[in-house]
Amino acid sequence: MAFISNAASGSSALPRAAQPQAKKIGFRAAQNLAKQRSYERKAKNYRLPMGELAIFTQQIASLLNAGLPLVQCLEALQDQTEDPVFRIIIRDVRADISSGNSFSVAVKKYPRAFNTLFISMVEAGEASGALAEILSKVAAYFESSVKLTKKVKSAMTYPIAVIGLAIVLVNVLLIFVIPVFAELFASVGKALPMPTQMLIDTSHFMRTNILWIILAAVGAWYAFKKFIETPKGRRLKDLALVRAPIFGSLVRKIALSRFARTYATLIRSGVPILRTLEIVSAASNKVQIEDACVEIAKHVSQGGQVSEVLATNPFFPPMMKHMVKAGESTGNVDGMLNKTADFYDTECEATVAALTSLIEPLLIVFLGVFVGGIVMAMFLPIFNLAGAVGGLD
Repeated sequence: MAFISNAASGSSALPRAAQPQAKKIGFRAAQNLAKQRSYERKAKNYRLPMGELAIFTQQIASLLNAGLPLVQCLEALQDQTEDPVFRIIIRDVRADISSGNSFSVAVKKYPRAFNTLFISMVEAGEASGALAEILSKVAAYFESSVKLTKKVKSAMTYPIAVIGLAIVLVNVLLIFVIPVFAELFASVGKALPMPTQMLIDTSHFMRTNILWIILAAVGAWYAFKKFIETPKGRRLKDLALVRAPIFGSLVRKIALSRFARTYATLIRSGVPILRTLEIVSAASNKVQIEDACVEIAKHVSQGGQVSEVLATNPFFPPMMKHMVKAGESTGNVDGMLNKTADFYDTECEATVAALTSLIEPLLIVFLGVFVGGIVMAMFLPIFNLAGAVGGLD
């Protein structure tokens, strides 16, 4: 009867000492469920970093080469993936394949995680029955792209950090230090040199309009980002990047390397040339390459050759034109383009090294002139005052 009474009253059959622990476990379970649902919502629009995609592609290619079924490969990768959102994606892809769909159909549902190149290569691998071999080629392509991107980013980290530090330092001088000198000079009551007066006026303007300056800077940055997302803005941005005096050569070489390697990888894997050009255009992220791919597709569909279009396009250097023409005459276009991509990768590494050695002295000169000019402008009245006192003596 006591047992029935306790059950009817709705109280827990656990001892009172265990009830807080049970509540804590229930709270953790609810928290984990909420996290899981949050990850599932993010999965549809999750953008997988290129480095993670390269690792995933290499691992699945290795497991397939070892003789494991695709579903079992995905199950193993799901267990060892640390990214919780990507784990959800792999789980759903594996479930989709288990229900009878193909690998390419399953990954198409996550276009931001698996890019167009990956999806197209999976389709080519399924059609040819050499999925593992083709995924190995894709993994090598991704790894080379990631390696080149890391080198460029590491080379740019130092100048960006120095320029950012210089901007912060100049703003601190203008907003906090120069007003102290301005009060000191005002107490003397003498006319200031033009550089000093201009600097004090700039400092006064920034102190009184700092909020508007910040809002204007944020608004200008937002408007610029929106503009470069438009077709006209993208075109102007890419033209400006390629024609930039210091970095333009590097940007162009990276675009040429990506074009050559992507084209070679797709052609070697058996992807039709028109589909190859679509993927190369989408992967290039440069309007010059996109325009060239459209022109090449029209020319090839009319019976022409790729080298004929490259010969008339100023974006492509003569070496690439001759390499493609030689590949077409020998039936080895993919081999020639791979060699071209290797050449431009080497050129990019050399350019990055040269830019790194060139940027350091340029930054030193920039900081010396800019910050040193501010310091000199502030000390000019003191020097003039000291000279006047010396003349009286």
